[in-house]
Amino acid sequence: MSRLSKQPIAIPSGVEIKHDGSTVTIKGPKGELSRNFNNDVISFDISDSEIAFAKAEDTVFARALIGTYASHIMNMIHGVTEGFEKKLIVEGVGFRSDVKGNNLEMSLGYSHPVIMEIPEGITTTAEKNVITVSGIDKERTMQFAAQIRAKKKPEPYKGKGIRYEGEIIRRKQGKKSA
Repeated sequence: MSRLSKQPIAIPSGVEIKHDGSTVTIKGPKGELSRNFNNDVISFDISDSEIAFAKAEDTVFARALIGTYASHIMNMIHGVTEGFEKKLIVEGVGFRSDVKGNNLEMSLGYSHPVIMEIPEGITTTAEKNVITVSGIDKERTMQFAAQIRAKKKPEPYKGKGIRYEGEIIRRKQGKKSA
């Protein structure tokens, strides 16, 4: 059994949790998130100050899901209270990024500008060489950050490209001259 699901999850003040059938809705100061869960396998016990999880039957599938469900609920609570943020650093001569309306425009050394539409519910800012992606849904926020990074992954020789803040790029030695 997952260690995450053994302990009940504390519900902070200002957060409301509703459980209707297979849908769990969490409402907090930053917004509202809802997610469908399979109720046949895992059951939720929601009290005023905490959520506890229980398996309906002791199967391999239930043991696999109980920790996943606990992690999803913790991420949803964290998202509606504090939110999630990911910073990306754009490195390279002539590499730029700018937010124009609902689009993120990047100049990444291609013959054309790279334009990405910013998904609804996600806030993106671009200052100098740092792109900041923030939102309340962890999956959507991190997925959009990964899509931005995939447009120009950092290369190992000069380190040019888009990388996460704190990511270490393993550098390779270039050609040796005689």
